[in-house]
Amino acid sequence: MHYELSDEQGQLKDSLDRFFVSANDFAARTRALRSEQGWRPELWRALAQDLGVLGVGLPDSAGGFGGGLEQLVVMEAAGRSLLAEPLAETLFQAAPLLAKSDSVMARELVAGVIVGTVRLAVAIGEAGLRDDLTAIAMPAVRSGDGWALTGDRLIVVAAPWATHLIVAARTSGVAGSGDGLSLFIVPASAPGLTMSPYRMLDERMAADLNFENVQLSADALVGSEGQGLAMVEEWRDRAIAAATAEAGGLLGRLVEDTVAYAKQREQFGVAIGSFQALQHRMVDMHLQLELVRSAAMLVCQSLGASASARARAASAAKLTLAKACRFIGQNAVQIHGGMGMTDELPIGHYFKRATVIEHSFGSTDWHAARLARLTGTAHETCARVGVDKGVAC
Repeated sequence: MHYELSDEQGQLKDSLDRFFVSANDFAARTRALRSEQGWRPELWRALAQDLGVLGVGLPDSAGGFGGGLEQLVVMEAAGRSLLAEPLAETLFQAAPLLAKSDSVMARELVAGVIVGTVRLAVAIGEAGLRDDLTAIAMPAVRSGDGWALTGDRLIVVAAPWATHLIVAARTSGVAGSGDGLSLFIVPASAPGLTMSPYRMLDERMAADLNFENVQLSADALVGSEGQGLAMVEEWRDRAIAAATAEAGGLLGRLVEDTVAYAKQREQFGVAIGSFQALQHRMVDMHLQLELVRSAAMLVCQSLGASASARARAASAAKLTLAKACRFIGQNAVQIHGGMGMTDELPIGHYFKRATVIEHSFGSTDWHAARLARLTGTAHETCARVGVDKGVAC
């Protein structure tokens, strides 16, 4: 699918590409990830104050710049440079949920995101929770005029960098019920909150969280009490949109580096890029890349559509994304040979990030089943993508 950026979008792309070339080269990124902080506050400030990027995708009413394809431009540039900072988690996953809330606390946090003083992470995962978000069971109970949280949250990406968390908890009903879920704003420094940070496969930070009677004010509630399921489903769709756009950049880099390497590496006195079998493989890699870019454009443009249209685009993008990340990543490493997994070359780091994205935000089986239900082609879609028999379809 071909598309053209507007003049403003093209200028944004050029500005981001220049910025990341100078501020986020591979060596600087690696040093920052392996430092005690694990990220670069100065780069985050530059994104907010010098480039004004941290208002992209947020509504005008919240002080943002709106836009759909602008998110694609920003995340594709971030993916190409393998940005480690929590751009997607803050700007494209959590902040849009807060922007829909009327609470004073939510409005203040959105304003803080735009100027670069607030970083966010969404805490959803818990033991036994896989694809069905109605299975969230952690309770939030009334405490005076506010709420109290007790329980655990697992694999919260970017939590060690966050100033605030958006936590899903059950204010009524039982696990498996669509009603009764609510979202809450929790400061990362809240008394009773314990964080156990660690590095993921791609060396970005995540944490497991323990809430022990964490007290929250009434203003910490995001949206309406008990009506949070629609918001957490929107969060997942927005996360997929950001990840697909990011993959367009990082998979593009994998394809380019692989082609360049194949032109230089010689066997039997000739470049391996002259071997027809490898040429076919690299063409297939490029085709998968174009599918991802098309899926990213569709899902980013669908974020403002109806919930069902957004969900269809997100699940279709997830299926395309997962296949492309595996195919391009594995073939890039194989064509590079043993060098593809060395720590010194960028390609191994891009491959690890692609692998994390492939397995994030729901399984391909679940998304295939959801897409089939939404399009009314359950049997045909499930048969085509090979959904496991244990998945309802």
